[in-house]
Amino acid sequence: MTVRFVNYRLAFYISVFLLSGTVLGLDAHFAAIFLPQLHEAFTIFALVIPSLTIFAFLLTLQWSQPRIEAIVLFVLWAIWLSMAAWATDIIGTVQCDALSGQRTPTKNGFISAQSYCYEMKVIQAFSWMIFVLCSFAFIILLQLVTQAQRFGRYLIWYEPIQNLGWYGEWPGLYNTTTQPMVQYPQYQSAAPYGYPLQAGSGIAQQPGHSIIIQPSVNGGPPTVTQVPI
Repeated sequence: MTVRFVNYRLAFYISVFLLSGTVLGLDAHFAAIFLPQLHEAFTIFALVIPSLTIFAFLLTLQWSQPRIEAIVLFVLWAIWLSMAAWATDIIGTVQCDALSGQRTPTKNGFISAQSYCYEMKVIQAFSWMIFVLCSFAFIILLQLVTQAQRFGRYLIWYEPIQNLGWYGEWPGLYNTTTQPMVQYPQYQSAAPYGYPLQAGSGIAQQPGHSIIIQPSVNGGPPTVTQVPI
């Protein structure tokens, strides 16, 4: 696998995991104090979206294809855009500092309106952040697939996602093992002038003769004959 692409993809997954987990934790607190009487629509929606994101990424973390990854990223891009827009519509441009001392009703009483505002601001900010991350991931995926097709991998959409190369890298499996060094033959210098050439071990070629080596029939030592040229 191409190391840089796999590392950047893992970093993207971890970032989305952490952001989604934070949103899920804050909304779980809202579910505990509001459901089922108050803010049920947004609270349930905000529980489903991060849960779906974590589940989808757990499925595609170890095994995926570019075509599957593109669909997953596009769907997450759309639902997190909806999540961010809805949170913005609820909290809007409210200044949380101005809510000091005010109270917000819950199913069992009241909580600080300022605390509720801060938590909604975090959900709003993290939702927009995940939307931006999914946007960049989707665009980068399309660019890397296009690059792989230019390199001749026309079926890259159906190959494992790990086969994608980063920018300027060839697609395909990345070999992380050390390759053995190739041993090249050592060229010997010509025999010194005045000495006969050696044919085999201990066989001296006489001047003006050529050597004929014939293998033995029964597997014995070969027959060496010197014939005048």
